[in-house]
Amino acid sequence: MTDASGAEPAGDSPGDPAMSRSKRDAAAVGRVAPDGTHRPESGADFSAQVRAARTEFESQVAHARAEFDQANERLKERTGRDLIVAIVISLAIGAVLVASLIFFKWGFVLFALGASTLGIFELARALQSTGRRVDLVPQLIAGTMLVAAGLFLASWLHWIALFLAVAFVLVWRLIAQMIANDGRSYAGVLGDVLIAGFVQLYVPFFASLCVLLLRQEGGEWWVLAFIIVVVASDTGAYSAGLAFGRHPMAPRISPKKTWEGFAGAAAAALVAGVLVSLFMLGLPWWCGLIIGALILVTATAGDLGESMVKRDLGIKDMSSWLPGHGGVLDRLDSILPSAAAALALYFLLSPLAV
Repeated sequence: MTDASGAEPAGDSPGDPAMSRSKRDAAAVGRVAPDGTHRPESGADFSAQVRAARTEFESQVAHARAEFDQANERLKERTGRDLIVAIVISLAIGAVLVASLIFFKWGFVLFALGASTLGIFELARALQSTGRRVDLVPQLIAGTMLVAAGLFLASWLHWIALFLAVAFVLVWRLIAQMIANDGRSYAGVLGDVLIAGFVQLYVPFFASLCVLLLRQEGGEWWVLAFIIVVVASDTGAYSAGLAFGRHPMAPRISPKKTWEGFAGAAAAALVAGVLVSLFMLGLPWWCGLIIGALILVTATAGDLGESMVKRDLGIKDMSSWLPGHGGVLDRLDSILPSAAAALALYFLLSPLAV
């Protein structure tokens, strides 16, 4: 096509080199026609691009999930637990615990009572599975009474409440055995009676000491502080043992616990003790070393003690109520005996607070 002068307009010829590269590229994707005019994309072209983008996104998500699952499986094989789930549950429980202590400290009593009740139930069921006769209802009644005593009674009355709780479950077991009259051996009856008292001493008594500490002036900060040190000790032991563990600490009780893990627990507990002393309890830094060292001992003893009980019962976990953790007692094993140490430290060190 020519103009009035007989010359073709520049760029109108299909072979004209003046046609820009961008126009040809745009024409290839349907945005610009070869003659330079713009035309909208068709609905089919847009849908195809959306489907392609979605397919690519789903492929990337599937690849990332596959890599995550593989990494999680490797962690499971190495640790024996679903570590990701365990961390999520730990953070959730920790958030509830911290919120109860900081914003409404008496709400922690319900937390302690619930943990004590579940712990009694777990321990009683585990003992019953081995043939021991544990009376669950009186155990729960006595345990609730003991935790309540830590909240309402004076310290010296609290010891009387402990005596009454133990006596109550012992007498109940003896009367129940007399009614049964099934010819159970003397050794079996004696073992049942001793275990009845052990349940009260191990779970609700230590929980009641935690409540007794909570009642003291600034007790909520002491409860939070000693729990932080226990968690730091457990985390340090787990991390160091997983990374460097070579030498078993108590192979006949807990084969996975190592001296390297204990060293990690010691370092973490001492550091945490100093930090909570300075920034939470208003104590000198050296008090933090005492707190960290004593909590380290009680937490380690509690962990090994529960491992010994489970080994004697022939079980790995007290229950499966907490995925990635096992049972409630599997999380309280270090905390329960440490409550007694924390209460003693309160009366010993709190006069030094600034």
